[in-house]
Amino acid sequence: MARRSAGLLMHRITDNKVEVLLVHPGGPFWEKKDMGAWTIPKGEYQEDQDALTAARREFEEETGCRADGVFRHLGTVKQKGGKIVTAWAFEGDLDPLFIKSNTFPLEWPPGSGRKTHFPEIDRARWFTLDRARAKIIESQRVFLDNLTAMLDDHL
Repeated sequence: MARRSAGLLMHRITDNKVEVLLVHPGGPFWEKKDMGAWTIPKGEYQEDQDALTAARREFEEETGCRADGVFRHLGTVKQKGGKIVTAWAFEGDLDPLFIKSNTFPLEWPPGSGRKTHFPEIDRARWFTLDRARAKIIESQRVFLDNLTAMLDDHL
């Protein structure tokens, strides 16, 4: 059974430009990766759980901010590792300097026997859609395309 993940893509419109909030995964594997490493705030959920509820929970756990508003479905993608990700867009605003992510334990350095806690995300940032396309992991670019199509219908 494929792992399932659900997430939210927060967007805002400033100076007639659409910006999206992306997050950078925490931990030593992602530390020096930038282009193609950013993601929407997301997390795994069980098949018997509601995906949108999980997406809202994960957004809050990873950013420290509650997600409220109108949620518009952006679709579902299968990532390279096989994980299935479903996403929704919503309009909002937050200051990335004040995000507060939950943490996960990891033996670090490998083989040391020591558990170190790392934030699930180590930073968040607003990007224009063009810049976001370069920063986001490739499989999630479709979410940006779908958001663009939705907003074109409403702007």
